[in-house]
Amino acid sequence: MTSPNLKWWQSGIIYQIYPRSFQDSSGDGVGDLRGITSRLDYLSSLGIQAIWLSPIFPSPMKDFGYDVADYKNVDPLFGNLADFDELVQQAHARGLKVMLDFVPNHSSNEHPWFVEARSSRDNPKRDWYMWRDPAPDGGVPNNWKSFFGGDAWTFDETTGQYYLHQFVSEQPELNWANPEVREEMADTVRFWMRRGVDGFRVDVIWLLAKDPEYRDEPRNPEWRPEHPLHNSLEHIYTQDLPITHEYIRELRSALDEFDDRMMVGEIYLPIERLLPYAGTPDAPECHLPFNFHLILTPWNAADVRKLVDEYDAAVTRSGSWPNWVLGNHDQHRFATRVGRAQYRVAQTLLLTLRGTPTVYYGDEIGMEDGHIPPDRIVDPAALNQPEVAATAGRDPERTPMQWDATPYGGFMKSAADEQVEPWLPLAENFTAVNVAAQETDPASDLNYFRALTKLRGESAALVQGSYRSLNAGEGALMQSGPGSLTGGSYQNVQAGSGVFAFLRESEGERVLVVLNFGTDDVQLSLPELDGAALLLSSMGDGSAETLRGNEAQLWRVG
Repeated sequence: MTSPNLKWWQSGIIYQIYPRSFQDSSGDGVGDLRGITSRLDYLSSLGIQAIWLSPIFPSPMKDFGYDVADYKNVDPLFGNLADFDELVQQAHARGLKVMLDFVPNHSSNEHPWFVEARSSRDNPKRDWYMWRDPAPDGGVPNNWKSFFGGDAWTFDETTGQYYLHQFVSEQPELNWANPEVREEMADTVRFWMRRGVDGFRVDVIWLLAKDPEYRDEPRNPEWRPEHPLHNSLEHIYTQDLPITHEYIRELRSALDEFDDRMMVGEIYLPIERLLPYAGTPDAPECHLPFNFHLILTPWNAADVRKLVDEYDAAVTRSGSWPNWVLGNHDQHRFATRVGRAQYRVAQTLLLTLRGTPTVYYGDEIGMEDGHIPPDRIVDPAALNQPEVAATAGRDPERTPMQWDATPYGGFMKSAADEQVEPWLPLAENFTAVNVAAQETDPASDLNYFRALTKLRGESAALVQGSYRSLNAGEGALMQSGPGSLTGGSYQNVQAGSGVFAFLRESEGERVLVVLNFGTDDVQLSLPELDGAALLLSSMGDGSAETLRGNEAQLWRVG
């Protein structure tokens, strides 16, 4: 269902593709644009509205494309601009929007801008980056830390100053206080929109501004040595500075020069600081400030309900549009986090909450984290921080898409040079968990995903309806015993908190969603179920009297 009152980015589902891992058409072990184009019919079959591509720009790949050396081209590893134009054309022909990952906070140290900037202190590009003299003792200018471990400063021998980088040292930070930088970034999004790009996911958008006085950040009293070093500080001078909103409004104005475009901002902040990044009707910012809280919330019904209630109420007050995420290229896969038993419960939650869901490639077939042997680790977040590599490393969620049970999982054909392997090893379960096996199985995770997206697309209540949770504590739902989880990361489900139920309603259509976060069967006692029609059960069939352990149900109610 497409509501005339909603934009495509409100009514549809966004599907994130990590290009290196989706489909390799050339046999070099790395996914590419032609590979994505070859899979557009599959993507269209999922019931999604848009595909978002992680960075495809020319890059030395020190952080796999998030170190950009040219903002207006395609890295040969992925193809060329003609390949990109063909992808956009073919996607649009199928009714799919195309979004790009835009990385404006930092460039590669091989970008011509930085090569110029470091050539001398009086070069015109010098102020495009952030430079400081050494401290009196010759050390780093302040105590700012990198997300990937160590100090956020690297000394440049040529000019005798340090430059700032909040990620790897090959990613110098651009100086957004310089209006020339801001105009260049705006011109970049114009370049891609002229080629038909419909939207952008903007990388680390809440980090664009930094304290002009470069003051030391205070220590975080809750930090422990087993945590990443970056967490040892409270980032009051490098994150969420008030002027950031002014920068985003400028960027938004460039998008608004074109029809029906959008941007979603990557932001890890509490809800009350997240929602202002949507701006106001008179001063709009991000169409969608990414809401990652579902990823970060303990997986039990009580905590998830509390989050959803608070977020939905806050979004309603702000007049912005909600969105939900369960996985991405920086977070371990949700099938691994919540456990196989809870996988469909989580999938159902994501696709039935009010707002725009973003799906990560492979989550529709239940892909789990892959095992990465030590000699195959490539992620700088893990390589630079071996003491926290198990939690900080992002390779496990980036393993190749599992298309079939052939030796390379259908991700790549056998190469002429048989020494070539996929850039990351496939997850060990790829011979059983893959698209080909699930296509022909009506009860598969893939076909359950399609059933959910079909229901969502046909339901005004699920696309645009209101949200209201039901209070199990008042007898609407009676649980037969304490809930529990198996295989998940969290084991703190409390008695009576194993069920989360909510209503979606629009113009008289009402859909009841009931999710059992526990393993025990639950006796349902809901007046709304009298005469209700079962729309979907995660277990194939369902009863109005009993919600089985780890079951999700959708009902059309009167």
